[in-house]
Amino acid sequence: MKLISDLHIHSRFSRATSKQLNIENLEKYAKIKGVGLLGTGDFTHPEWVKELKQQLTEDETGIPKTKDNFPFILQTEVSLIYSQDNKGRRVHIVLMAKSFDIAEHITEYLKSKGRIDYDGRPIFKIPCDEFTESMKKIDQDIEVIPAHIWTPWFSLFGSNSGFNSVEECFKDQTKNIYALETGLSSDPAMNWRLSQLDRYSLVSSSDLHSFWPWRIGREATIFDLSQLTYKNIIKAIRTKEGLEGTIEVDPNYGKYHFDGHRNCKICMNPKDSIRVKNICPKCGRNLTIGVLHRVEELADREVGFRPKEAKPFTSLIPLSEIISTLIGSPIASKKTWKIYNDLLEKFKDEFNIMLDAEKEELTKIAGAQIADAIIKNREGKITIQPGFDGEYGKPLFPKAGKLEKDTIQEESPDSFETHKPKFEQKGLDEF
Repeated sequence: MKLISDLHIHSRFSRATSKQLNIENLEKYAKIKGVGLLGTGDFTHPEWVKELKQQLTEDETGIPKTKDNFPFILQTEVSLIYSQDNKGRRVHIVLMAKSFDIAEHITEYLKSKGRIDYDGRPIFKIPCDEFTESMKKIDQDIEVIPAHIWTPWFSLFGSNSGFNSVEECFKDQTKNIYALETGLSSDPAMNWRLSQLDRYSLVSSSDLHSFWPWRIGREATIFDLSQLTYKNIIKAIRTKEGLEGTIEVDPNYGKYHFDGHRNCKICMNPKDSIRVKNICPKCGRNLTIGVLHRVEELADREVGFRPKEAKPFTSLIPLSEIISTLIGSPIASKKTWKIYNDLLEKFKDEFNIMLDAEKEELTKIAGAQIADAIIKNREGKITIQPGFDGEYGKPLFPKAGKLEKDTIQEESPDSFETHKPKFEQKGLDEF
């Protein structure tokens, strides 16, 4: 059984998230996207876990399900901020648990260290090795995964607060780390350049802050399992057997791929930023060092190296982004939704459109230009203007319409509510 999973998400109780993030919308838009398994996000938050217990039913699989049998896996993210080796460290961790009982034990442990009620992604002054050891004392089946490992501000290898190796961060608990999350600004090929990462499974998830189809499942992990159980998911992550690969966005699309300074609108590749000593040529302040630069610092292999047991991956820009860019209309405008819904009505879900639909059929519904872009997207042939210092990258097309500002920047949590059509168009409401 193959399924596409998105195992790192958030609820509306995390900062800067949509107020409409609830189980109903997550299930609905996961089906629209083609995602077959979702993380719950934020199970340590008291209000959110109350909703989860009301709307999800546990069974012997360890995979709680909705009344319509859509599966979720209990998951949360924790921010660990502390000092080590005379340097401030800020590392985000994704956790997965096999039951509400285990999730409650995790929450009780965290409550002994601080508050958990103010944010779905709470902050604690706990070193990564101590935290991991504590999780394993609660239950050996808790999975600890370093999140978006290359982003500058809050990650394992981040340029501003990270480490140079997994071992520096997790010390004797490195033995309990089996997987690393690539994040939007890196892909597996970039991670293959570090021989120290060969032993780890590379997983991808959206880290969504809203449920829209250009957020949910924008990065995902593909499994091939005999049965969907928590045990089988964890086994696949830890052994790589049953882990088929990942769906990524082009790393140029990520908000921190290149170096730059957002306020000065300065975007630079690592070679150019090194030449100016990582100083913004406009204001004289330090540039935000991006993921590509950081990978270059730690890589011990050339570009293009592929380990023998490397899992395949596919790079895709979300369909809504492509439509929006080509027609020159906001990503959540009625015009963009109309084309998206017409395609959805024919092809069932977005991943089916992006990965399998025939060009001729796509052309009949969306026209030659959009059909051609979907195929080029599938083949990794779309040029992306790199993202930097918190700005998303921009897909570039010949003779494309004007790209609206809110299609390339992180939206405020509910900014798209005003653009969305006031009625459910055909192709959406059947979910």
